[in-house]
Amino acid sequence: MTNQPLPASLKAAVTFVQDSMPVTADLVVRTLHGHSLGVLFVNSLVDSDTLQRAILAPLQRLAGRSNTLPELMELLPLGNLLLTRNASEVLDYLLRGWVYLHLHGHAQALLVQADITPEKSDPQREYAVIGQQAAFTENLDNNVTLIRKLLPDTSLCHESLTIGTRSKTRVGMMYIGDVANEQNLNTLRQRLQELEIDSVISSSVLSQLIDDNSTSVFAQMLLTERPDFVAYAMNEGKIVLLLDGSSLAVLAPCTLWDFMKTAEDYNTRWNLGMFIRGLRILAMLSSTQITALYVAALTFHYQVIPVNLLDSLIESRLRVPFPPLYEALLLEFIIELLREAGARLPSKVGQTMGIVGGIVIGEAAVQAGFTSNILIMLVALGALASFTSPNYIFGMVIRVLRFPMIILAGWFGALGIALGGAFLLLHLLRMSSLGHPYLWPMYPLRLRNWREALLRMRAPAYANRSDYAQGADKSRFSAAKAKQKRDIDE
Repeated sequence: MTNQPLPASLKAAVTFVQDSMPVTADLVVRTLHGHSLGVLFVNSLVDSDTLQRAILAPLQRLAGRSNTLPELMELLPLGNLLLTRNASEVLDYLLRGWVYLHLHGHAQALLVQADITPEKSDPQREYAVIGQQAAFTENLDNNVTLIRKLLPDTSLCHESLTIGTRSKTRVGMMYIGDVANEQNLNTLRQRLQELEIDSVISSSVLSQLIDDNSTSVFAQMLLTERPDFVAYAMNEGKIVLLLDGSSLAVLAPCTLWDFMKTAEDYNTRWNLGMFIRGLRILAMLSSTQITALYVAALTFHYQVIPVNLLDSLIESRLRVPFPPLYEALLLEFIIELLREAGARLPSKVGQTMGIVGGIVIGEAAVQAGFTSNILIMLVALGALASFTSPNYIFGMVIRVLRFPMIILAGWFGALGIALGGAFLLLHLLRMSSLGHPYLWPMYPLRLRNWREALLRMRAPAYANRSDYAQGADKSRFSAAKAKQKRDIDE
């Protein structure tokens, strides 16, 4: 298609564009002057004011007069105009927000720049030190534009649906046609079409309505506010749902490990990214166990504690009237109380209240003999580790899981922790996302795909797409060519 010429017929030109972008809900085709002039554009990429004022209005004043493309160029009050006979060039410019004018009988296109600059908000939940400082807004069309700006690909598909008998909420489903898995598309499309509900207001509610297991505490679809993270995920075959009025996009299908990834992992060097991702995973795992291990050791297995540390523990607990189980539950409850209160207050007041409240209550609790200072330190470490989760919902899951693990540790010691871990593992093994295993590639075991799930490898390692949710296009680039480096004089 690189040097394919444009057809002279308007009908053939329109068919060519529609066939090249088969699932594009925002592709607009208008005909003027008795079907002799065609105006084609991608609505989400075009500035509507420029389109109406500087393109459509002057063209409509020419009704009944025959013109040539050079005459149209002189008529339009815009600076960036381009004539071309190349069909692929027309598609490229359409995906950059240009308007395509085609006069019937002329094998040539007039391209007019009318692209829109999408609005961006600052990330509030997924901040990144390196990378884009942009987040979705609550406008569906604007969010579609943000994705299209990152992926100007003719294979990028956009389907539009309406959900809710009363809310009539617009939903956009986006994916890369030859990368996304066809079965996943059909499954997700069917769940959306069969959804019978009066109103859907947020993306989070929508994801809960269409996921595989509504009783689990684990989310099976990922919510994100970052367009760059969505673009990375779409290149891996994931499907994106955008809801009008919501600033969060829904990604599906997802594995457990997807909730531990950030866009920043890809923006740093691979070895630094691997270290940070490993640290994050270790922190989240330890967050669920650290307090439970303290309770189990003090209640049942104090012989495993070193003697020097045991003296410090005994000294710190001399005035504490509660057994370790109740002491740990009380402190975890206070931490969650402070976090919830801080989240409901205005940001500056909430931060101050959280710091002051934590220090004052912690100091007062130790002096009053309600708890030991060692347990305060461990609970604070566990809370800090849970906040390393890049996903807010997943961070909540980690914090909630600490409570049953502490109770099991207080009742049965290390055996209780093992039972809790085994139950959690069995639950995760039974879960799925759009019918795909939630613990992939650990179950079923796919060693070759561990680099996508857990590790952050060098760029050549990502030459082939992972087997998870794979579509027709299985290769991203040539690993051999990616390694080639030649000086300019060679």
